[in-house]
Amino acid sequence: MSSITAIILAALVVGVVGIIVGFLLVTAGEKFKVEVDEKEVAIRAELPGNNCGGCGFPGCDGLAAAIAKGEAPANQCPVGGAPVAAKISAILGVEVSVAEKQVAFVKCAGDCDSAQEKCNYFGIKDCRTAAVVPGRGTKKCTHGCMGFGSCVSACQFDAIHVVNGVAKVDRSKCVGCGACAKVCPNGLICLIPDSSVYVVQCSSQEKGKAVKEACSAGCLGCTACVKQCEHEAITMEGNVAVIDQSKCVKCGKCAEKCPAKVIRMREL
Repeated sequence: MSSITAIILAALVVGVVGIIVGFLLVTAGEKFKVEVDEKEVAIRAELPGNNCGGCGFPGCDGLAAAIAKGEAPANQCPVGGAPVAAKISAILGVEVSVAEKQVAFVKCAGDCDSAQEKCNYFGIKDCRTAAVVPGRGTKKCTHGCMGFGSCVSACQFDAIHVVNGVAKVDRSKCVGCGACAKVCPNGLICLIPDSSVYVVQCSSQEKGKAVKEACSAGCLGCTACVKQCEHEAITMEGNVAVIDQSKCVKCGKCAEKCPAKVIRMREL
C-alpha cells in the first residue's frame, strides 16, 4: 500500500506543479505579450520579400512597420512599384501617389575599346578590393568603371552585367533598389527616371588632354553643352557635365553640340 500511496502522491505533486507552471506561463504571456498591428501584418503580406534594402529600411519587415506607423509612404518599396503601392494604399485607406520608376545608370562609357590600360591586374576580381590597391585597377582613368563586377554581385535581379569591360544596366529588369550604387567604389552608378533620354556617360574629373589620353569616350569639360542648353538643365560638376533630368526637355541639342559625343541617348 505504501508503494501505491507514494505513486499517487507523486502524481498529485506533478499535477499540481504542472497546473501552477501553466498558470504562471499564461499570466506571463498575457502580461508581456506584444500587440500585433493588423495593418502591419497586412502590409507585410503585400511586400515582395526581397529584403534588398532599397527602401532604406532593414528589410521588408522594417518597411512594413514604418508604413503602418506613418513613418514611410505607401509607395516606398522600389521593387513592388505601383501595383504594391496601390494595395498598401488600400489597406491604409489613402490615395496612392505613383512616382516615376527609377532605374540605375552607369556614368561611364569607358569600355575596352575606349579606355586605355596602364597595367595588368591579377588580384581578386572585385571593384572594392581593387580600389584599395595602388593604381585602382587596370585602366588609366581612375574615375571610371573598373569592370570587376561588384555591382553585378550586389544585384538580386540580374539587371546589371559587365559588357566589354564596363557595367551596363538592363532597364527592363532594374527595379531601382540602388544596391549596385551602394557598392560601386567610384560612385559611378546613380538612379535616374526611366523616361530619361539623354545622359552623360562619364565621371572623370581630369581636364581635356588628360581625359583623352586615358579614354576616348571621356568628357572634355568644354562646357559647350551648358552654353547650348536653353533650359538650364546642364551644369558642370568639376570638369564633367551633369544633366538635371527634371529640367531636361529631351531636345537633344546638347548631344549634337558635344564634340566628344559623351552626351548620348540611353540604350533601351
